[in-house]
Amino acid sequence: MGFGDLQSAEGLGLLNSFLADKSYIEGYRPTQGDVVVFEAVKKAPAAELENALRWYKHIASFSDSEKQKFEGQRQSIENYGRHQGQDSQQKHEFKSLSVNPAESKPAAAADDDDDVDLFGDEDEEESAETKKRLAEYAAKKSKKPALIAKSTIILDVKPWDDETDMAALEQSVRSIETDGLLWGSSKLVPLAYGIKKLQITCVVEDDKVGTDFLEEQITAFEDLVQSVDIASFQKI
Repeated sequence: MGFGDLQSAEGLGLLNSFLADKSYIEGYRPTQGDVVVFEAVKKAPAAELENALRWYKHIASFSDSEKQKFEGQRQSIENYGRHQGQDSQQKHEFKSLSVNPAESKPAAAADDDDDVDLFGDEDEEESAETKKRLAEYAAKKSKKPALIAKSTIILDVKPWDDETDMAALEQSVRSIETDGLLWGSSKLVPLAYGIKKLQITCVVEDDKVGTDFLEEQITAFEDLVQSVDIASFQKI
């Protein structure tokens, strides 16, 4: 069970595959499971492991004290991840990505031969009909809309003190506009000593808007904003 050695390329590959359709190790909010796996990874994964890198940066955005407050109980690292049967399948898929390019050339050559033979016996009329159908299929396929990856993010925006104008703070946050960003609902959540934080939801297009951009833009209102935390990050 588990991801295996998270210091190895194979272990990080399993983690990356696991997070392809998940935002967290367990459930829909960060838990102690995320902390255990985060500590085992130790450093940011390579850029090509985009799912693992996204998750790592998100967990790294929380302070140590905030991580201690995550829900759940800490367990051994072996208790997190897919079951053995699923791991075996993922390992096979991960290894298949590392095939020696030289070994793949004969197969590619065979594919080329198949392509040559595919229409080798066709006469001129049949060949023209085949090309027409292929062109129609390519045109039809090109008209299909591309799938746009989106995420729902909940931000905790903390003011400096209880005298901060929270209406002005929210108005400033919502004034941030860019392609691929849509602001949603919000509410004020009590912190302590009469201080409240703004919890606001937004939907972003992953290729256009990242958490770094949001944090940089919001903290630019330095007279109103003390800090910004990612409360939740969920792919749609």
